[in-house]
Amino acid sequence: MVHQQRSQPRLSRTGDTEDMVMSLAPRLAYFAGVARTEHVTRAAQELNVPQSTLSRAMVRLEQDLGVDLFARRGRTVSLTPAGRTFLTSVERALAEIGRAAEEVRADADPATGKVAFGFLHTMGAETVPGLLHAFRAGHPRVRFSLVQNHGEAMLEGLRAGELDLCLTSPVPDAQDLVARRLDEQKLRLVVPADHRLAARRRVRLAEAADETFVTLEPGYGLRRITDDLCQEAGFKPRVAFEGEEAETLRGLVAAGLGVALLPPPTVPRPGVVELTVTAPRAVREIGVAWRAGHPDTPPVAAFKKFLLSRRGSLLP
Repeated sequence: MVHQQRSQPRLSRTGDTEDMVMSLAPRLAYFAGVARTEHVTRAAQELNVPQSTLSRAMVRLEQDLGVDLFARRGRTVSLTPAGRTFLTSVERALAEIGRAAEEVRADADPATGKVAFGFLHTMGAETVPGLLHAFRAGHPRVRFSLVQNHGEAMLEGLRAGELDLCLTSPVPDAQDLVARRLDEQKLRLVVPADHRLAARRRVRLAEAADETFVTLEPGYGLRRITDDLCQEAGFKPRVAFEGEEAETLRGLVAAGLGVALLPPPTVPRPGVVELTVTAPRAVREIGVAWRAGHPDTPPVAAFKKFLLSRRGSLLP
């Protein structure tokens, strides 16, 4: 049979692409089955659909495309040149869909699934490795995709579906998110070893009102907490340097470039002294957040339950 262009396709070449895909997609597996068997009856048996349904689907598919995909001889069919071209792409698309289905099934597997977990940079050296070690004692094959970032970026990752859970500070208060407070961490005023306050063990934050501060960049939760605590102490901090990582700030303090409000270090840093802040109460709350109304896969649900069980003992 000579390939013919149909005179009145249902969807024009300039039609909306999304409408075209929605119209064609349900019939692609049927088309591949008929093309593979070159027989409508056998294809209907393999696909477990009525023969009449399959025949109508192929006719509608050709009408939507505006070309003949098959040359017909009774119930036996053979592909036209257009049909062979179409089959190559259809088989590739179906294989990709199959791979995607296997991937999402694997990620949801209770024993071997995946959790996309975000956390603050300051929790990456000790807290998160300890949590993962404890969790995997009971779930040894669960996989993790780990993302370190500042709080605002992680909340956007939750909203975009890129993260399942995140540890963040401050604990967010948003209608589209659910958050639970897990623990709190004391913040210290970090000063150079030769600083005028270095001989002290405790200090009121107001005593640092005239100091130059080094802080994290705007958008980081610790920066917001620093600004709020200084405001509560009656001053606005003079910021000389902004960074992205707490240990870098400690290095700047050690170099005599300012003071900083920071959580405790994983290991002591030479060249600095860390002072307890007596007023105002200098702490940051650590919480876990997730999307409201979003169903959890079994591995995500298990890890969420584990994190919530660590309320009050999250930090080392």
